Amino acid sequence: MVSEWVAPIVITSIWAFIGIICPFFARGPNRGVTQCCLILTAATCWLFWLCCYMTQLNPLIGPKLSMNEIMIMAREWGNEIKDTMAVTV
Repeated sequence: MVSEWVAPIVITSIWAFIGIICPFFARGPNRGVTQCCLILTAATCWLFWLCCYMTQLNPLIGPKLSMNEIMIMAREWGNEIKDTMAVTV
């Protein structure tokens, strides 16, 4: 399996390339504006991606399941629940 560090390292490397290396190749009369746009775009996109990625690692809200759905999932996964009072919602 792939380590949990691969995705953050790859995405960070891509946005670091866009924000650090690409501004050196900016040409034209508005070179400073182009560099600033590249740096700000890379920083904000990376930050947005990081927030979304970290929220998925530890979600605050889980799925809301009815008792019937829980019983079906338990039966299908081989953990049939004999007593319905053992499941708390």
